[in-house]
Amino acid sequence: MILFAGFSGVLNMSCTPKTGTAVRDVMSELLAAPANFFDRPEEYIEWQTLQMLNVTKAALSNYPPTLPEPLERTMAMLMLDAVFHDVEAPNRPSVQSFHHQRALAALHQIQNTKVSRGAMIWKLYNMGFIIRTQSLTVAFDVTRGLSSNSEAFSLSDRIIQEIADQCDVLFISHRHDDHADLEVARIFLDQGKPVVAPPDIWKGLPIYNQITHLERKSHEKQLLPIQSGDLSLEVIVYPGHQGADIANNVILIFTPEGISFCHTGDQSLMDDFAWIDGVGNNHKVDVLIPNCWTTDPKRSAEGYNPKLIIPAHENELGHSIDHREAYALNYSRWNVPYPTLFMTWGESFHYKP
Repeated sequence: MILFAGFSGVLNMSCTPKTGTAVRDVMSELLAAPANFFDRPEEYIEWQTLQMLNVTKAALSNYPPTLPEPLERTMAMLMLDAVFHDVEAPNRPSVQSFHHQRALAALHQIQNTKVSRGAMIWKLYNMGFIIRTQSLTVAFDVTRGLSSNSEAFSLSDRIIQEIADQCDVLFISHRHDDHADLEVARIFLDQGKPVVAPPDIWKGLPIYNQITHLERKSHEKQLLPIQSGDLSLEVIVYPGHQGADIANNVILIFTPEGISFCHTGDQSLMDDFAWIDGVGNNHKVDVLIPNCWTTDPKRSAEGYNPKLIIPAHENELGHSIDHREAYALNYSRWNVPYPTLFMTWGESFHYKP
């Protein structure tokens, strides 16, 4: 365990490298490669991508999310940037398989994890998160990944169904399809689970009246019935924006265990610092999950004043290369005086306040 100055929570910092089995497996594949790829450049790029992902998976397995982050893990995150900043990344079978495997691994862990203390946090694609405490499980911005513009990259409805089975509520930050997936919302609603979204999402569609539209009020708690009304979740919906015109709910939830989580979606409007600057003065924020490219990360961090920051939205494959937001940029953007944890798809972290 490691305690940070100015940080009242305790994070799980154990990071003992596993045996070299995974590395040996990767090396055996490299040794089995053909002698050359003459006149087969695309085949080579796919082979290279697969090997880079295999090495990365081994490193991520040996060095899971932790603070401080070891160099080996940082190198693995930068390796992912190299893979995902290929224009054709979402169309490459190795990248598609990586996404599916990571999502299935997270789903298996979610299905088999009970929480007795603190919260388990799983990161999915883009800004998709699942957070579980002893009393509830909350989903934020979960999508199939169709925003990548590759159907083969996206998750099946069956996988989403099994994810929804494990959750009590879905929060959607705003209308962009890398955050809002109509089929995911339908699956949650068909299970009788609330879907909370801004008032402009899917207007005119039959699903619209089934969506829960909480009031967008700074610092004011509202009660959201979940688990068929057996439990009420305290929620604040901050009136955020992406740019000047797109309503973006910044959600702050308070679990019955007294742990709070804030998911910002694509918050980016400077004018919204009028309320961002005061969030931490009005409420305790345990874990802040911001979009990694948000306006003025340092000022945002100071406004929310969280115990832990987990940036998100890196490597959205539907974006152009210049806006895929490399993990590498996180290390400079989020060089802030708060514990900051970097995660990738399918990973989990046990937060212990």
